[in-house]
Amino acid sequence: MIDLFKEGLIARSYAYVKYSNFRVGAVLLFKNGDIVRGCNVENASYGLSNCAERSAIFSAISQGYDMNDCVEMLIVGDTKLPISPCGACRQVMSEFLKKDTKITLTNLTNVSKVMTVEELIPYSFSDKDLNL
Repeated sequence: MIDLFKEGLIARSYAYVKYSNFRVGAVLLFKNGDIVRGCNVENASYGLSNCAERSAIFSAISQGYDMNDCVEMLIVGDTKLPISPCGACRQVMSEFLKKDTKITLTNLTNVSKVMTVEELIPYSFSDKDLNL
């Protein structure tokens, strides 16, 4: 059995956080048991940095994974309470993960909050809003 918390800690260990020293790891679990890790990667121009959640999702897509097969995402950071994704990550999660995908938010002591994408961002902006 895959220990997503352990995988999240491994992902977090790869973070490039030269400026904030705030490491975050994210792990996607797929139906077939595959995992894809992501970490935050900073840049001196902060706007060019990328969060762990988006790194994991973009990595999975670039590796050819069908995001409809993602069954869970775990995010871990050094916070007192379970970590919370930023707004940009929530929007990307709402675009690429199914509404019922399990999201586990946790911290280094494994205090966790489990929810779905829809619970995390209930009124998200989508392609339906673009009037295409």
